[in-house]
Amino acid sequence: MGKLLIVGTVAFDAIETPFGKTDKILGGAATYIGLSASYFNLKSGLISVVGGDFPEEYLQLLRDKKMDLSGVEVVKKGKTFFWSGRYDYNLNTRETLVTDLNVLADFKPVVPKNFMDCDFLMLGNLHPSVQMSVIKQIPKRPKLVVLDTMNFWMDNTPDELMEVIAKVDVITINDEEARQLSGEYSLVKAAQKIHKMGPEFVVIKKGEHGALIFNNGEVFFAPALPLEEVFDPTGAGDTFAGGFIGYLASTHDVSFENMKRAVIYGSNFASFCVEK
Repeated sequence: MGKLLIVGTVAFDAIETPFGKTDKILGGAATYIGLSASYFNLKSGLISVVGGDFPEEYLQLLRDKKMDLSGVEVVKKGKTFFWSGRYDYNLNTRETLVTDLNVLADFKPVVPKNFMDCDFLMLGNLHPSVQMSVIKQIPKRPKLVVLDTMNFWMDNTPDELMEVIAKVDVITINDEEARQLSGEYSLVKAAQKIHKMGPEFVVIKKGEHGALIFNNGEVFFAPALPLEEVFDPTGAGDTFAGGFIGYLASTHDVSFENMKRAVIYGSNFASFCVEK
């Protein structure tokens, strides 16, 4: 069984959908990835940063799921990263209302000594310079490095993002982002172009329409589970990523055949995430 290191945000979210509204709740890419991957009983660690306003009960929730938090920095006098968004009836699109970086603005990640030998590295959605810093700190390349990113970094830090993309084995992005990154409308052509940027495997998420994985001309498609109710899609992509890499780390098999199963696990886990 592999040792998994997860880099990403541990944060507060405030969500509005047609079905309800929340004030600050537990959110963040690393949170969703970690909770999802924890179902495979891995040795996993998180690298992130929170402020003094972050409740101890949330940290304990992560510890209870057997996550090592020695890489999570607590800035006592700082405030935790906060994101607020609104979804309309098309739950595939969202409007960002507030993004307060807070302690994330000056975050310098430190890889804990006991995860320097991690077998699997999951780079959750975060500034590419933070992702690259973690890659550079690990002396021996992990068995598999997976990157999740988004259009915000494509728009604002394209050069730094391309440097990270060149260093990873797998990239997971949604269909809109794949088209933006590649300049191609066809997802097959988009995957071919992204493949040439570095990643051997390209995973393209299509929300309620499932996910595709491409590898050297081969393609596999896994449909999403048809759900009676979709309540809040926040974190679905990160939950997918956690299920995907969690399964791979638990089997220690990074073949394309096994990645097909990992995509199905990821889709399954994401279906639970969006129902509540």
